[in-house]
Amino acid sequence: MRTALLQSSGRPGSPAENLKVLDEAAGRAAAAGAGLLVAPEMFLTGYAIGDDIARLAEPADGDGADAVADIAGRHGLAVAYGYPERAGDTVHNSAQLISADGTRLANYRKTHLFGCYERDHFTPGERPVVQAELDGLRVGLMICYDVEFPENVRAHALAGTDLLLVPTAQMHPFQFVAESLVPVRAFENQMYVAYVNRVGAEGAFEFVGLSTLAGPDGVARTRAGRAEELVLADVDPAFLAASREANPYLKDRRPGLYGSLI
Repeated sequence: MRTALLQSSGRPGSPAENLKVLDEAAGRAAAAGAGLLVAPEMFLTGYAIGDDIARLAEPADGDGADAVADIAGRHGLAVAYGYPERAGDTVHNSAQLISADGTRLANYRKTHLFGCYERDHFTPGERPVVQAELDGLRVGLMICYDVEFPENVRAHALAGTDLLLVPTAQMHPFQFVAESLVPVRAFENQMYVAYVNRVGAEGAFEFVGLSTLAGPDGVARTRAGRAEELVLADVDPAFLAASREANPYLKDRRPGLYGSLI
């Protein structure tokens, strides 16, 4: 499945403008043969928007989801995107996957919040593994800081995730996460990992770009630079199956030794 990574911060504070950016990217991705487009963390509204997070937050089935479903349907590809989710009196940093026919397939709430900014504005999720079936692949969702916890990604591996989507807002000086950690996560867990970042200055943050899709061999299939960019790469189920057969990590685990981890 050809997968497109939209590296962009959109227009912080303007969901309408961000939907236009997403629509344009979906058109380009579909024209290039992509079956899936992945946008960054909090793409629908912007990340560094302070108290506007609560004002712009909406339910998982809100107007933003309907608009993304329309984009997915018109261009004939699935779309994953980040947004602030309103659930009663709480707000979550969430990511949602919508199919090419507009069906909401999966919604994930970030479980590991990074820094005071996120802890001040969001409530952490409690469900570590969220998956959906898409074009014969088991697709999992995670957000940014979550992927830096090896237990999180290993849980996905044990649950059979083939392609892990990680909308992110990775900032300076932590670019080594995109450059080094993400390919290692893909290798040690025998999966594809699509890590899709914001880029440029936004409020007090400087996002570093470097979006990548890493394969189960630890090799980046594509990597963006430090500017707004749409990059594409293929997720190959046959290569994944062969890699899992050759790599013994998951088969050689000894869970009985790991009790101290919890």
